[in-house]
Amino acid sequence: MTRLLCTLLFCLLAFQAGAQDFIASVDRSRLNLGESVDLTLESTDSTQFGKPDLAPLDELFEVLGTRQVNRLTTLGGQAHAATRWIVTLRPRHSGYVVVPPLRLGDSQSQPISLHVLESTTQTAKEQMAPVFIDASLDHESVYVQAQSVLTLRIYHSVSLYDDSSLTPLEIADARVESLGEPRTYEQDIGGVRHGVIELRYAIFPQKSGQLSIPGQVFTATLVDRSNKNDYLPFGPRPGKVTRVKSPEIPLTVKAKPADYPADVPWLPARALSLAEAWSPEPGQVKVGDSLTRSLMLKADGLSSAQLPPLPATTVDGLRRYPDQPKLTNESSERGVIGSREEREALVASKAGTLQLPAVELVWWNTHEDRLERTSLPGRSLEVAADPAMSVEQPVEPRPRSEPAEAVLLWPWQLSTVLLALTTALGFGLWWHARRQPAIQRAAQTGPSPRTLLDDLKRACLANDSHATRQALDAWARQQPETLADMAARFPPLSEALDGLNGALYSEAGQHWQGAQLWQAIGELPAAEKAQENGQEATQLPPLYPR
Repeated sequence: MTRLLCTLLFCLLAFQAGAQDFIASVDRSRLNLGESVDLTLESTDSTQFGKPDLAPLDELFEVLGTRQVNRLTTLGGQAHAATRWIVTLRPRHSGYVVVPPLRLGDSQSQPISLHVLESTTQTAKEQMAPVFIDASLDHESVYVQAQSVLTLRIYHSVSLYDDSSLTPLEIADARVESLGEPRTYEQDIGGVRHGVIELRYAIFPQKSGQLSIPGQVFTATLVDRSNKNDYLPFGPRPGKVTRVKSPEIPLTVKAKPADYPADVPWLPARALSLAEAWSPEPGQVKVGDSLTRSLMLKADGLSSAQLPPLPATTVDGLRRYPDQPKLTNESSERGVIGSREEREALVASKAGTLQLPAVELVWWNTHEDRLERTSLPGRSLEVAADPAMSVEQPVEPRPRSEPAEAVLLWPWQLSTVLLALTTALGFGLWWHARRQPAIQRAAQTGPSPRTLLDDLKRACLANDSHATRQALDAWARQQPETLADMAARFPPLSEALDGLNGALYSEAGQHWQGAQLWQAIGELPAAEKAQENGQEATQLPPLYPR
């Protein structure tokens, strides 16, 4: 039984590997009846010889031609060979047509689905012309700043020189974006084969009302086959220059709906999605740990320039260091798909449970014509304390509860006696210290505070953020208070620590300067520090002994 399972598993893996070695793709999945589409079959298996079996295509397609392209690429010092077969197909009927799996030896390609629309009929005058142009909009009415796709198709039944040109599409009160490179294919019109040049534009109206899409002028030189000198590599090319113009198309632009909230950005899209990713995953987080949060906003029917900034993660206990947003646009069959990615480094600054709020976006669904809300749920972060970044404070014993009568009994007499005793004790210690000779400093088991301070100074002035962080933690462990307490009562030190954390955890901080941090350490108004320096001064031998 085990051998049978292993054999089946190996066969499945071999079938998947063979499918990956033989890949099928098309230049477009949406076309009109009578148009042609290019099917590309690519094999990376150098042991395969022969040609793919195209017989399964005959039932649904008319094979117009096949050409083979061999490629040899070098990657990482190794040569990779690939063979492509480009098959030009024309569907036999409209609707959803599936390109069946094709075989090449033991390999088999995956099926591909095509949407074949009913062909638009042209006038008799246009069908007789050797070159004509057609323009169409996917929607006759759109909302302001929403997308409308303009498709220009240039048909030619004769050959053209490569000097053809098309006037640029410029529309007042609208923003125009090109949707990829021009496509070329063939279409049968009235029994005559025409070459087609297809261009697509995304139009975003900027004001409501009636908008007119101007006609585009296409200029080209027809190849004169009767002239024997039509292939000269230089000089004027013989042939007739033709100019055709596309029709003007009206577009109705609707205003923003009245029930759309006025305090949020206007986002008319066909579809909108919001996702987040963490690196690393927020499991057990300690104080000082850095998390990278990525928010991805993707809208079908809007460009990336129209997408608004996402809400920042402002939570007490998390320091935020954002990166520059990443904006990208990609073309699809339905137009532009814009995306906006925002990354931010989050550094936990205190222990406890931190609540991240939900992220919500309001947008208008142009496909279903209604208001939509897309959101990410809020989440909790459990932040644990890091013993290496804090100094334990001595816990004062709780005072013993005394009866109320004892606490209120003679308070001023007790305070007077206590003050007198402490004054006498302090005077006695001072007098004893004055009569004793200079005492040599006891040997220390670890580095002295002065040594740690010198190490911190060298790291700051060398602009080394990682060495500064280590020296700062070592110096803070010998202070009578934590680094967070010192930063809380001295704002310049807090700002300098924010700059150091930004250089350590944020990708945006590249060049950190430590002079500000060293200046803040030197100006720190700590009574404990002044007292420590005073004690060290008294321990040195007097300059003029009595």
